[in-house]
Amino acid sequence: MSNHNDPFTAAQREGLYRAIFERRDVRSQFLPEPIPDDVLGRILKAAHHAPSVGFMQPWDFIVIDSLAVRKRVLASFNEENEKAADQYTGRRKDTYRSLKLQGILESPMNLCITCDRTRGGPHVLGRNSIVEMDLFSTCLAVQNLWLAARAEGIGVGWVSILDQQVLSDILQLPEHVYPLAYLCLGYVSEFLGQPELQTRGWRSRLPLEELVHGNGWGGSLEQETLLAQLKQR
Repeated sequence: MSNHNDPFTAAQREGLYRAIFERRDVRSQFLPEPIPDDVLGRILKAAHHAPSVGFMQPWDFIVIDSLAVRKRVLASFNEENEKAADQYTGRRKDTYRSLKLQGILESPMNLCITCDRTRGGPHVLGRNSIVEMDLFSTCLAVQNLWLAARAEGIGVGWVSILDQQVLSDILQLPEHVYPLAYLCLGYVSEFLGQPELQTRGWRSRLPLEELVHGNGWGGSLEQETLLAQLKQR
């Protein structure tokens, strides 16, 4: 066991950055092989060690392997996906309909990460000014889980095309619990070299150097070395 104050080794840093850069939103590459309990336990533990405002830890994790439950979620997705498709016209609509946007049944398990908006009581340290900090904290748990899953060779896909109230009803959530992230998890045949939406021409990654400002919106960076680093591909 290493000392918590020890610096990361070069190999440890490389592993962390690899997980970050090779993480993908998986939809089409799931394998039926189940996730072993010890691996799932490590991933959930990583999620549970995310930072949270006031240390409120607002998350819960609903493990879903029931085919009946997943079919109900898929029905909600299909209904909402039709509504989303109607927002586009022409070739863009055709491209949208061709995209695979969920792996609810293909993945061996689904996971819903929820946010208990009452946890910690009415006055949570650090949440008085920005009440959404509990939601932001739960997003950090999602990211922790996603990176840990990638390190374990497990793909994750976030299904965002869902009616949250319908999902809450399916999962029998209390009124104060918000279903923040519905995820598909499983081993995959491959991790794509770049995000699928980028490969399909839906969107491209924005240049980082255009998104970093100095001392205020639109301010130029004076650190030439940093600017050069940001421009590296």
